[in-house]
Amino acid sequence: MFRSSIRSLYLRTNRLIRVSSSSSPSSLSFSKFDSAKLSFNSHRITSLPILTTGANISRSEHSMAATSDSKSVHDFTVKDAKGNDVDLSTYKGKVLLIVNVASQCGLTNSNYTELAQLYQKYKDHGFEILAFPCNQFGGQEPGTNEEILQFACTRFKAEYPIFDKVDVNGDNAAPIYKFLKSCKGGLLGDGIKWNFAKFLVDKDGKVVDRYAPTTTPLSIEKDLKKLLGVTA
Repeated sequence: MFRSSIRSLYLRTNRLIRVSSSSSPSSLSFSKFDSAKLSFNSHRITSLPILTTGANISRSEHSMAATSDSKSVHDFTVKDAKGNDVDLSTYKGKVLLIVNVASQCGLTNSNYTELAQLYQKYKDHGFEILAFPCNQFGGQEPGTNEEILQFACTRFKAEYPIFDKVDVNGDNAAPIYKFLKSCKGGLLGDGIKWNFAKFLVDKDGKVVDRYAPTTTPLSIEKDLKKLLGVTA
């Protein structure tokens, strides 16, 4: 009777597990459950399957997720183009689009033009653009902060804040960019790929989306409106 009970339990369990063809009869691997083992020793079940839900998360992934969850963009202080400290907590309650900009890139005209259009349309609804010049991609932002301001504000009528030139990749990357990348990795790794990568941040300072340099500002208008609560 005991043997019959064991056999019945095995047949029922076998629907959830598969026996590895390369292992011994006492080694069973589970296709849908984490690290469960069944072993038979003198007709005794020494361990039972442990059923879990959700995907496995490594320690490093869990640590990064915890770090990202414990901070927000509002916890950082950055320098503006004139060297003054800016506490990003001043932007609490606003939706932010954070962009690394450049003056001599093939994407410059289209991005600066559409950023200005997006800003004019939604600035009164609690929207802000934070532009961070960066010279790490083809040396396409070689000017001084003063020259960058002159270029953006005169040629493209930029009314949103432009900050101090920073690195966005590498050991010397600005802390705000290390944080942004830890929250939202790219398709080919966390590193910023080129000028005009974009991060969308909600009113609580949480990074909710990341867009490639080739994603135009106006193409993310739908996502922006959702965060702003704008229906028209």
